[in-house]
Order: sequence, then structure tokens, then C-alpha cells
Amino acid sequence: MPLISVIIPVFNGEKTIYYTIESVLNQTFTDFELIIINDGSTDSTLDVISSINDPRIKVFSYPNGNQAVSRNRGISHANGEYIAFIDADDLWTPDKIEDQYQALQNNPEAAVAYSWTDYIDESSRFLRPGSHITINGDVYPNLLVVNILENGSNPLIRRDALEEVGEFDSSLPPAEDWDMWLRLAKQYQFITIPKPQILYRQSSQSASANVLKLEASSTKVIEQSFSQAPDSLKFLKKRSLANIYKYLTFKAIEDSPSRQNAGIAAYCLWQYCKYKPELLLKPKIIMSATIKIILMFFRPKIVN
Repeated sequence: MPLISVIIPVFNGEKTIYYTIESVLNQTFTDFELIIINDGSTDSTLDVISSINDPRIKVFSYPNGNQAVSRNRGISHANGEYIAFIDADDLWTPDKIEDQYQALQNNPEAAVAYSWTDYIDESSRFLRPGSHITINGDVYPNLLVVNILENGSNPLIRRDALEEVGEFDSSLPPAEDWDMWLRLAKQYQFITIPKPQILYRQSSQSASANVLKLEASSTKVIEQSFSQAPDSLKFLKKRSLANIYKYLTFKAIEDSPSRQNAGIAAYCLWQYCKYKPELLLKPKIIMSATIKIILMFFRPKIVN
């Protein structure tokens, strides 16, 4: 039986799935199975997967659901004592699994090991570093405020802990990973590998690129989490909402320039200021974002 189960949910991932699988197969730690959940792909995803010959790969095809459903399906097929997830367009550095597994061996009280994230573009070129936050032990208060793991391709998790907290919530994509990490953090300790080992791909086609959908799911996660949080932590809710609207503001600005995205960015910036009014005392930050939004609004429409 493999020690670790790696799960890749994929829907129409023909452009990136080969490189994602390659980054998993190239791990220095080799005692794993790679479970690929084909979520009703209609492109050549399955052809790309079938071109890779490795006995550790197991492919299961289902009608289209969503990423949370696919992750749950992957767990149902998993045999490992530890489980990791990677999205079909992200990459891992070769030492990712080995370092996270060793961290859990060295810290038996921890149920989750996570690493830092860096961001890459559609051609796998480095864009920018992630937040690179290192917090060990009880991360629950910090995770309530911001998703310190940053994405769903990050942690290695003890299977018994994952089974204890239940499945991914299929009503929450693309924020179902943050919800899961919160449920784990409420009961278990985390350990950090303080170096970038997840390369998170920024793409206009990714699930998180839909800013309004991400707003709806993220605010739902915040409402649910704080309704279950102890009273001593409820004061963090405004900070959590401010952080998500800060992220959404700049995500809307970074996405393809358009009047629609300008309007979304302006709305998110207003919400950011609403939950963090002290920003109004820092006009340089507000002015910088506002200028970018205005330039987006008046950018000439490109006709193909």
C-alpha cells in the first residue's frame, strides 16, 4: 500500500496536466499513488494522461461536478495514510512531498504540513512570491483572518484528520480549500516548511479568476467559520472581510482590463475601505488603486 495518496482533479486541463503530473512523478519521495479524477473533460486531457506511463497513476472518470466533488471522489479512492492535493495547472518543486512528510514525522502532534507558495504565469514563468507566512502549532486564529496556505495545492494531511473533519463542501468552490483548512486548524496543529514548494499558476481560465464567484464563496466561508468560532475570536471577522476584499480588489485589477472588471474592482475597493476605514488615512494606497481602476475603465476596447 502506498504511504501517500496524491489527488489531481482535472477538467479540460490538456494544456497543463502533463506538467502537473510530471512535477508529481519527479518527487524525491516515491512511495505514493497518483489519483487523477477526470471531471467530465471534453478536450484531450485523457489522451495526454494516457501518454504518461507510470504504474503509480490511477485514473477515474466521472460526469462533470466541481473541484470539491472531485477532491472528495479522489479521497474515496485513496489508500495512503497521508493525502495531498494538487490542481491540474499547478506545479510542485521536487522536494515538496519529502519535506512535508518529514516535518509530520518530526512533529507527531501536527496533522497538516504546508509550504510557501510562489506564483507563475500561463507559461510557467515566475510572477511574484506569495505571502510566505510561517506559523506553527495553533494556526486557527491566523487562518480565520487570511488563508495562509493560499491555495488547494499546498498541504500534506494525515488521512485520519481529514476523515475526522469531513468532506470538502461542494457548495463552496473556489473557496472550499480555505473552508477545509479552517476545519482542520480548529482541531489540529499545523507545521510549516519555510520555503516555496508550490508554484501556483495565474490564469484567466482558473476557477479563482472569477472574482464575483470567489467573493460569494469566500464571504460564505467567513460567515460560516465565525458563526462557529469562539467568542474570543469573533472580533477578527472585520479583519478577515477586509483581507478578502483587498485580495479581490487587486485580483480584479490584475485580470484582463475591461470596464466590467473596473466596476468590480471599484466595488471591492469600496468594501475593503468599509471593513478597514483606517485606509482612508492612507490616501496613497487608495489613490494608486483608484488610478488603476480609472485606466481600466477608459482603456479602449480591443476588437478581434
